[in-house]
Amino acid sequence: MCRISGIIDKASDSIYKDILVMRDAMKHGGPDSAGVYCDDTVNLALGHRRLSLLDLTAAGDQPMKDNGGNVILVFNGEIYNFIDLKAELSAAGCQFHTHCDTEVIIQAYLQWGNDCYARFKGMFAIALYDKRNGELTLARDHAGIKPLYYYADADKLYFASEIRAFTAIKNKWEENSKWKTYLLTFGYLPEPVTTLKNVYSLEKGSYKVFNVKNLQSKHHFFYKEDFTDTITDIEEAKKVIRDTLEKAVQNHLVSDAPIGLFLSGGIDSSILTLLAKKYKQEDLHTLSIDFKDKNFSENHYQKLIVDQCHPIHSSFVLDEQSFVNDFPDILLAMDQPSSDGINSYFICKYARQYGLKAVLSGIGADELLGGYSSFKLANKVAKLRSIPGFIFNLANYANTDKYRKISFLSKKGLVNEYLFYRGYFNMQETAKLLDIDRREVYETLSTVTVPDFVSNLSNENQVSYMECNLYMLGQLLKDTDIMSMWHSLEVRVPFLDYDFMKAVQSISSSLKYGHAQSKYLLIESFKNILPRDIWDRKKQGFTLPFKNWMKDNKIQHMLNQPDMKMRDRFLDGDLAWSRYWTYSIANEFNAVK
Repeated sequence: MCRISGIIDKASDSIYKDILVMRDAMKHGGPDSAGVYCDDTVNLALGHRRLSLLDLTAAGDQPMKDNGGNVILVFNGEIYNFIDLKAELSAAGCQFHTHCDTEVIIQAYLQWGNDCYARFKGMFAIALYDKRNGELTLARDHAGIKPLYYYADADKLYFASEIRAFTAIKNKWEENSKWKTYLLTFGYLPEPVTTLKNVYSLEKGSYKVFNVKNLQSKHHFFYKEDFTDTITDIEEAKKVIRDTLEKAVQNHLVSDAPIGLFLSGGIDSSILTLLAKKYKQEDLHTLSIDFKDKNFSENHYQKLIVDQCHPIHSSFVLDEQSFVNDFPDILLAMDQPSSDGINSYFICKYARQYGLKAVLSGIGADELLGGYSSFKLANKVAKLRSIPGFIFNLANYANTDKYRKISFLSKKGLVNEYLFYRGYFNMQETAKLLDIDRREVYETLSTVTVPDFVSNLSNENQVSYMECNLYMLGQLLKDTDIMSMWHSLEVRVPFLDYDFMKAVQSISSSLKYGHAQSKYLLIESFKNILPRDIWDRKKQGFTLPFKNWMKDNKIQHMLNQPDMKMRDRFLDGDLAWSRYWTYSIANEFNAVK
């Protein structure tokens, strides 16, 4: 796990200085070592900050070159099938000098060219410069687990793992004037949107090839989601889930540095811990967050798994004073504005204090296997599609936030249905808060679309696609990455393993969804090892007692509050804390800091 950056700028006379600035703005994400590569003939520079997890020696440092010095790589992430690829490449005559996956990427490229990206099963953001053909390729993993942002015009190309690397180079970046519209509506910035004008995230499952001399580019996809519904037998479905997830956990535990698991006490983290025990008999590390307030404590459920697995466990108690003390650092850590991320900040902070360098997380299970209320609402919402939109528009005049969200259905389309499930401020509210015309809000939000094929999926698979490609991609993965790397920690997500995702999306929608029990198929697959108390209870998300803590006077003084009515509504209990927090971030976040 690392941080990468790069520049091609024909007119610059300070490219070495600039790449150092970009690279070291992300030092927190790679404290173990740093490197730079420059090619003055084309004014190209690559920067790298390393968090060492495989082959902890200097042999694994980056930028890394092939033996001839013609292929230069900077890479962020993990290739979980690198051992299998290394064996295949060795049989083909390739020679290796390190024990890390970085060298496997270079050799795979030399052997298969850009077809190599489709062979990688992992999480990655890659920048690969081939001096032989004068091309620089940017590539991103199948699920978009690792971030990669870029800016390109006719004269220059910049890319980095974080937006803060762009803004570290002063006086070069304009603010995206629309970002607050996205934030207030979605609660985050949906990909490929960022806070900077013409700076975008590279699409997941794709690679973009740039000619380093004229910066012309070609964009290719090596991965497409495919809901085939080919598995229709329940026993076959359970077996493929068990087999692929167990293999994913085994692969995700490979590390030369201390690794552990987040144990929340929920279904997903409990299953991962139970499976990990098979491969980490002596040194299985787990950690949990607990609260003095019993309404938020899941200690009972965490203890059930601890007693069953006997890991080396640590539980951290998070209280209001810790929240107040760390609040300024939370704001500083935030690379892109988001209504979430605070919970990730603390669990990652404690994991690093615990001595871990990598942890496994349960992100992805809810999105793939029906863990959210949106899956239960999907068929009901589908029946509303024939109702004229103006009827839903009446919800703008409702007295509560809950009912005003219905107005999202006044505009047809799957994204608007998603916003009905998860939206924050509706279009009318957003327009009022930003003092702009409602039509401008609508036109901005209309840029967020889903592919045509999604409309042909079952209603629940439509929801799964949107939860994965809007909520998870735009918020959960982004927040987890930035908050973990702020604390020099890698988070691995076995439920987003390439083979596991393919397996789940091949299972019939009727087997995955439509049951009274959320994530029914996942529970049935592991019922023989999962304690009943873990799954036979009301779902409790990974939440903290923010509502009360946000009312602390010290927190209030830290926030920029242009509209005191919003604060008063929150303090009086008329405005949900998540909406208040989103509104506060829209005013607090400095896009070009």
